[in-house]
Amino acid sequence: MDQISEMGAKPVALCLAEFSQPEACLHAAERVRDQGYQKWDVHTPYPVHGMDAAMGLGDSRLGWIVLCFGLTGVTAAFSMMYWMNGIDYPLIIGGKPADAIPSMVPILFELTVLLSAFGSLLGMLHLNKLPRHHHPVFYSERFDQCSNDKFFISIEAADRQFDAGHTKAFMESLRPDYVELVHEEDR
Repeated sequence: MDQISEMGAKPVALCLAEFSQPEACLHAAERVRDQGYQKWDVHTPYPVHGMDAAMGLGDSRLGWIVLCFGLTGVTAAFSMMYWMNGIDYPLIIGGKPADAIPSMVPILFELTVLLSAFGSLLGMLHLNKLPRHHHPVFYSERFDQCSNDKFFISIEAADRQFDAGHTKAFMESLRPDYVELVHEEDR
């Protein structure tokens, strides 16, 4: 295990634990969840089955965001066509009224799909807090192995329960391969 860094001048950003097996990381995530930490994350080179449940994650809110954008699209398309055909430039073509739904279907569909796609993209960026140009976890030299074959759990210093010594001791009790306190860097 690593000793607490001598870089005491720079504040601690997070505590990082490294695991070599996904099962060990999964069980460690369950213990972190049960301990009550709120600002923590798991970093894996590939999706690990059961990790969402181990982390206590609920269903994504992205579906609701996409639904809202889609309903906005269909409402805007209907309002636009009804106003144009019935109020702005009323022109009876083929005896159809201004609110003839079958003639509106292509535009309703297209605007619903377009705004749903925008909602999906914007919602994903918002929920993932992107774009984020840096994260303190990247200051760890060992974190590069996350893209190969290592699994990591990080607890951020912004968490209410975070105490550098106590959190590091807790992380060491999870039996990781390595524990590190990552400090903020001046870049």
